[in-house]
Amino acid sequence: MRKYDWEVIERDYRAGQLSIRHLAAKHSVPESTVRSKAKAEGWQRDLTDDVRAATQAKLSRTSRSGIPHDEDAAIIDEASNEAAALVTEHRHAVSRWRRIADRLAGTLETVPIREDNADRFARSLNSGIDALAKAIRLERQAYNLDEERPEELKTFAELMAEVAPINRDNGTNQ
Repeated sequence: MRKYDWEVIERDYRAGQLSIRHLAAKHSVPESTVRSKAKAEGWQRDLTDDVRAATQAKLSRTSRSGIPHDEDAAIIDEASNEAAALVTEHRHAVSRWRRIADRLAGTLETVPIREDNADRFARSLNSGIDALAKAIRLERQAYNLDEERPEELKTFAELMAEVAPINRDNGTNQ
C-alpha cells in the first residue's frame, strides 16, 4: 500500500482552492481515497472564503484582520500566496492575448474588403471577435470582476486553448 502525505493533502483540502479531483491528481492519490479519508476524519473545506479574502488582500495590497487559529492562518497564508502568484501569472498571459487580439483588430481595420478576400476577411473578423470575447472573459476571471462563479469553471489552459487553437495537422496556431 502506498503512503501518502495526508497532512499536506488535508491542508490543501481544507484550503478549498482545488477541486477534489485536482487535489487528488496533485498528490497522486485516487479521488475516492481522498473523499473517504476526508469523510472518515471529518475534514471541512471551511477555509475557502478566508483563502479567497487573503488572496484578494495580497492582490490589492490591503490587509485583513481577524484570521483565526494559528494553523488556519498558516494554511490560509500558504494557499493565498500560491493563488496570488497564479492569478498574477494569469493576468500577464491574458494581457498578452489581449494585445494580440488588439493587433489583429488594427490589421483588419486597414485591410480593404474586396470580392476576392471578403470570405477570408469575414473569417478573420469572426476569429478576432471570438478571441477578444474570450480574452475579456479571462480578464474578468483573472481580476475577479464577476460576482457569481459558475460551479464548473474551465481551467486556464482550457480557455487559453480556445483562444489559440492548435492546428493538429501541422502543429501551428491557427
